[in-house]
Amino acid sequence: MQRFFPKNPCIGSITRSDLVTFFAWLRNDYVSVPDGVAPRGEIKLSAKTLLNIHTNLSALWRWAVKEGYAKENIVLSIERPRVNAPVIVPLSREDVEKLITSTEVSRSWKTRAQTVSKQPLANRNRAIILMLLDTGVRASELCEIKYGNINFANRSIKVFGKGPGKDPKERLVRFGKRSQEALWRHLATRLETIQKDDSVFTKLGTDNEPMNRHSLDDLMDSLSKRANVDGVHAHRFRHTFAINYLRNGGDVFTLKELLGHESLEMVQRYARIAQTDVEKAHQKASPVDNWKL
Repeated sequence: MQRFFPKNPCIGSITRSDLVTFFAWLRNDYVSVPDGVAPRGEIKLSAKTLLNIHTNLSALWRWAVKEGYAKENIVLSIERPRVNAPVIVPLSREDVEKLITSTEVSRSWKTRAQTVSKQPLANRNRAIILMLLDTGVRASELCEIKYGNINFANRSIKVFGKGPGKDPKERLVRFGKRSQEALWRHLATRLETIQKDDSVFTKLGTDNEPMNRHSLDDLMDSLSKRANVDGVHAHRFRHTFAINYLRNGGDVFTLKELLGHESLEMVQRYARIAQTDVEKAHQKASPVDNWKL
């Protein structure tokens, strides 16, 4: 806004017409240079980013009205940018089995097609896959799990996710017996020395440097290539957890709490996908249709 309004006007003097022109400029002319380690060049703003800006400006104007700096929230009179929801494609059981197999050995050697090497971090990587799939945690939440956050007695983990305000929102997620076994196997060599504040998932060759989003993304990319499964990333395991939770009889309200969502909007998308699966299964398996009665 400072770039678009170089004269820095008072918020109360900005009109609805000014903001309509501002949003048109964002959509058509503005370019962004993303931050990050890997340079990505200039890009146009996505529809989701435009929607986020609209939401943030509406909050700003709501505050300005409350404090007496503006007469009304003019952002509310401007149509919210439309965002097409991305298609959600969960991982299949076959995909997951291939990924688990890929944690155990490397890809075939270029010089010897029949030769593979055992992976030094096989136990860690298997535990990561099962925990992502079994709990539905976000990538950042997985990387931040401390040993003291895990309750092995009732198979739960305290995670700190997104929430309103500056402080992260705390919640409990659950995992099953097979994930517990994989977690124990991963931690076996550290059990005599590990402290409650130590990270559970650490980088290659270390026992105390936690994984981060970049190292987890690199791992997912590597496993994807080894297993020959396209589009593997941590969030896709979250989608897969949610859809299969509902397929297996879970309810949307409990799922909302397990995922740490503020509203039911995203959970309802998962429910629609799960319901479509049920309808397709019935169409395929209908005894009346198959027996042609």
